[in-house]
Amino acid sequence: MRSPRIIARMVSACLMLAGHSAVVTAAAPGTESAPSQEAAMNTTDIVMEIGDHTVTARLEDSSAARDFLAQLPLTMEFEDYHGIEKISYPPEKLATDDAPAGFDPQKGSFTYFAPWGNLAIFYRDFGYSRSLVNLGMVTSGLEHLSQAGSFTATIRLAK
Repeated sequence: MRSPRIIARMVSACLMLAGHSAVVTAAAPGTESAPSQEAAMNTTDIVMEIGDHTVTARLEDSSAARDFLAQLPLTMEFEDYHGIEKISYPPEKLATDDAPAGFDPQKGSFTYFAPWGNLAIFYRDFGYSRSLVNLGMVTSGLEHLSQAGSFTATIRLAK
């Protein structure tokens, strides 16, 4: 049987030949962990414009992220939720069929809470939540999300 590292290198080489940039890592057998940003196969960058401020995020490739991206550009009203996250409701619910049972968000996590159908962008660390789906990570401008109260943001694909 081939080692996970050899298989990971083979997959990475195949993806590069197919024109995709990828970094594939393999954990030692029995030590699998959640995928890291570096292990994301395909990602898409988005921009949130909040007045004169810009927040950027990198979304991972998942059914939920693809559903969200298909709705862009969007202008959304965000509100503060418990001093931890900003939430807003996209016009259409996102597919979560391939999503894990839950997610442990950290500062900067760009997520979707399936039961309520809302985006949740964390500007503070939080614990594991069932039905929370990771979409990606804020890559810059996170400080603009911690402002008090509500705001309107226009979200679009990055150029």
